[in-house]
Amino acid sequence: MNTGKVTLVGAGPGDPELLTLKALKAIQAATVLLVDDLVSPEVVKHAPRGARIVYVGKRGGCKSTPQAFIEKLMLMAAREGENVVRLKGGDPFIFGRGGEEVEHLRAAGVEVAVINGITAGLAAATSLGVPLTHRDHAQGVIFLTGHAQQDAAAPDWRAIAATARQARLTLVIYMGVSSAARIEQDLLTGLPGDTPVAIVQRASLPDQRHAVTRLDCLAATIEREELGSPSVIVVGDVVRGMLAASEVPARFRVA
Repeated sequence: MNTGKVTLVGAGPGDPELLTLKALKAIQAATVLLVDDLVSPEVVKHAPRGARIVYVGKRGGCKSTPQAFIEKLMLMAAREGENVVRLKGGDPFIFGRGGEEVEHLRAAGVEVAVINGITAGLAAATSLGVPLTHRDHAQGVIFLTGHAQQDAAAPDWRAIAATARQARLTLVIYMGVSSAARIEQDLLTGLPGDTPVAIVQRASLPDQRHAVTRLDCLAATIEREELGSPSVIVVGDVVRGMLAASEVPARFRVA
């Protein structure tokens, strides 16, 4: 059997100029590409002429291609001798199901490699000039999902809040817009109501939108500003400079 190989490639948060050189080389060498919805068309244009491009939509809150079917497609193409690139938004190993795909492919005897991409949580903070760690404000960062797998327990936001306050941590929450009210309520058990929060929709893209507010106004701000997926929520004192910045609308400032 002329078995090909699979490379999981992180396409970054959306801005095509944030694609790494290693990712670019992998895309240019692909014969088959399985592409997520959130990958920029400008990134896909780097695929060689004649490569087969299959769009396998993966977007929070929307109808998506079943994960098992995507894994089956990768396996079938690799067994046909193809050089398969699984092109994912952000980074394959940060809420990208890359770990599941690697396990499935290796169990089937298929060679698989992973190329990192800039994750949306980092890009969202950077787009506002906000660091995720800072010696004066945050000694670490936690990446979390606000969307639990079906039948799985949701994150223990109360425990997370207590830990974040004690250890001075920044929280970066993916897929948390639909659960914002619950997240806000539980985080307030351990964090002050005036804890700064930034919500960034479509980070790094030309149509990016954001709001800067405080924790006790998180859900109300999302509703009022009509922010939706894909969005990242950044919680912590690293955002405080944005709250004081003159360009932040008055309704988001802390008095």
